[in-house]
Amino acid sequence: MSHSHSVPAIFTQLDVTAGSAHPMAAAHTATEQTDLLREVLAAQDRTNELLEELVGIMATTHKQRLQELHQWKNANPELSVACRSAAEALSRVQVEYLQRITDEIKDTADEMEYGEFMLNEFVDRFGPRLAHLNGVIQVLGQLSSNQQQSPVQS
Repeated sequence: MSHSHSVPAIFTQLDVTAGSAHPMAAAHTATEQTDLLREVLAAQDRTNELLEELVGIMATTHKQRLQELHQWKNANPELSVACRSAAEALSRVQVEYLQRITDEIKDTADEMEYGEFMLNEFVDRFGPRLAHLNGVIQVLGQLSSNQQQSPVQS
C-alpha cells in the first residue's frame, strides 16, 4: 500500500534574524516608543501629584483631629482622667474575656473545625461582644489624658 497523494507541510521556515528593514519604519517605531514613554512618564507624574495632594489632605485631617482631641482633653480634664481609668479597667476585663475565649477554643476546636454550626455558635457568642468591647476601649483610650503625650503644635 503506497500513499501517492501529497501531504501539506506542517512546518514552514521563518527568518527571525534582524533584517535591514526600511530605515524610515525603524525611525517611526522609535518615535512611537519615545512618545509612548513620554506619555507613561506624564501619567506617572500626575499620579505622584495626586498622591502628594492626598497625603497632604490626610495629614491636615489628622492634625485637625489631634488638635480637636487635645482641646477636648483640656476642656474636660476630669473626664479625660476618668476615661483613662475606665480604659485601663476595661483592658483588664478584656484580658479576662480573651482568656475565656481561648479556653473555649481549646475545648471545642475539633468540633468547630469540622462542624459549621459550632463555629457559627462561637462567633455569634463571642464576636459582637469582643468587637464592641474593643471599640469602647479605643474610644476611651483616645479621649483619655496621657501625660507622656506632647501637646499639638499649631
